[in-house]
Amino acid sequence: MPEYPDITIYLEALEARNLGQPLNRIRLNSPFLLRSVDPSPRDAEGRTVTALYRLGKRIVFELEGEIFLVLHLMIAGRLKWQDAGAILKGKQALAAFDFPEGSLVFTEAGSRKRASLFIVQGRLELSEHDPGGLEVLDVDHSTFQARLLARNHTLKRALTDPRLFSGIGNAYSDEILHRAKLSPLRWSQKLDVPESKRLYQAIRNVLSDWTEQLRELNGSGFPKKVTAFRDGMAVHGRAGEPCPECGTTVQRIAYPNNETNYCLACQTGGKILADRSLSRLLKKDWPKTLEELEELKEKQARSRAVSGAAEA
Repeated sequence: MPEYPDITIYLEALEARNLGQPLNRIRLNSPFLLRSVDPSPRDAEGRTVTALYRLGKRIVFELEGEIFLVLHLMIAGRLKWQDAGAILKGKQALAAFDFPEGSLVFTEAGSRKRASLFIVQGRLELSEHDPGGLEVLDVDHSTFQARLLARNHTLKRALTDPRLFSGIGNAYSDEILHRAKLSPLRWSQKLDVPESKRLYQAIRNVLSDWTEQLRELNGSGFPKKVTAFRDGMAVHGRAGEPCPECGTTVQRIAYPNNETNYCLACQTGGKILADRSLSRLLKKDWPKTLEELEELKEKQARSRAVSGAAEA
């Protein structure tokens, strides 16, 4: 799912192309995209874009007369800027927003259809789409700490909860926790003040640094490569590779819809965090250290080799 850095770059590109321009037409190619009834797409057409901004991980077009388009890309949704009147080809092309100098095409890979468009009237209705997460780049440490301690979650869950913090998802939470040298499974209410300050600063630095990197990479063009896996990330998507800080192999915990990547030397004091499925299977044999993990892998490799020789 696009997070703060990618959404920010999207917004900058959209502002350069759409701010002050009339939305001539909305063309829907998927019956699943539009999740609201009133106002209708026709009510939005012909109105000028007066502002663009981020609401959590949503992109908001504000039009004349306080009509708002709320685009939620979810995991696989993406935006493409194409020539005016671009043809919507294939099932991935969900909609097009036609402007005088080009068409913004809303696409979504896959078949799960999670991306959405809401058209709402008035700021009160718009507020209902705000998850309420704190904008960490806009507040001081004490405000951040109060929000962090409000609920006792693992740090990974706390950072990715849109009701707690805004714009942070699976990918950048891994990078933030690695930068802060904190375990993703550490309980939020057990952090002391120095650790909380370290986490606060890591959020600000990681989001700012990556936004600047993407800004330089994108230049004046429209973002084309929007992904959760980027060259230069420290741990996210780098399981099995060496940590750039210490060289220790990056570990991965897999979940049905996401994953957690971490360095056990930098973040967990050398302890391997339990993978729910494997640790339940191995029980007391679950490795607690990197050395035990390597021994387990070697034992499994020898076992496979012996089995292969026997079958031959």
